[in-house]
Amino acid sequence: MKKLLFQFDTDPVPSVFDTVVGYDGGADAITGYGNVTPESVGALVDGTIYTRGGAEKKSTAIFVGGGNMAAGEAVFRAVRKRFFGPFRVSCMLDSNGSNTTAAAGVALVAKAAGSLSGKRALVLAGTGPVGMRSAALLAREGAQVSLAGRQMAKAEEAARAIEARFEVAITPVETPDAAARGAAVRGAEVVFCAGAIGLELLTEAQWSGEASIRYLADYNAQPPLGFNGIEATDKGRERHGKVVFGALGIGGLKLKLHRACVARLFESAEGVFDAEEIYALAREMA
Repeated sequence: MKKLLFQFDTDPVPSVFDTVVGYDGGADAITGYGNVTPESVGALVDGTIYTRGGAEKKSTAIFVGGGNMAAGEAVFRAVRKRFFGPFRVSCMLDSNGSNTTAAAGVALVAKAAGSLSGKRALVLAGTGPVGMRSAALLAREGAQVSLAGRQMAKAEEAARAIEARFEVAITPVETPDAAARGAAVRGAEVVFCAGAIGLELLTEAQWSGEASIRYLADYNAQPPLGFNGIEATDKGRERHGKVVFGALGIGGLKLKLHRACVARLFESAEGVFDAEEIYALAREMA
């Protein structure tokens, strides 16, 4: 029985990245659909749940992706709502790679720290999918999390969305410029960078000179990096007395995690892989 993965993407064109990793994760065939919405996904789900029976169902799985996390979450809810009784298949949500990327980054920092409980954490440029997921996972580990954005309204919106989804407390912070970002890191012990490509968020002097900081993680792989003075390949390296992780250092685990999740989709017809389940696996693998 061939392992069939159906990729429901909220973008016009299904992701090539997700397709490649899907094959590397063990799928025999991948069929991608673009512009998928909660309203249009029902017929696609029906095709996955009514065509195979019994033990055969575990060889069919659904992956929800696309660049917009909110849109992906809506499609994922609609997918799961379509299931009933034995009419279901395993499914995974990883819009914009945010679940697997954030899970890998937080898991690596949590391993290095031993425990994040009670630690003060700051996610810079945290209003995007990866930043929001990182803030949520840090908070679930017991950290006191602040989420920074250029505009307070967007930071507040992101914080409220995380609180509603994960039932954790997030403090929004406005950081419109370099001076504000430098002020925001004061007192923080863990700092994540989830900024856009080519945007430096902290100078080396800003983070190296802040005595409270013990761990830094930067998701930006293309120079200039989010944290000046670290390398994309850093993975638990000590710089200026802090333990740092660069995007490629995190990316190795992210890819292994993504592949492992795809492989697990085909172990049963009942698997659900969202942030919590993906992070649990990341902690095992870190």
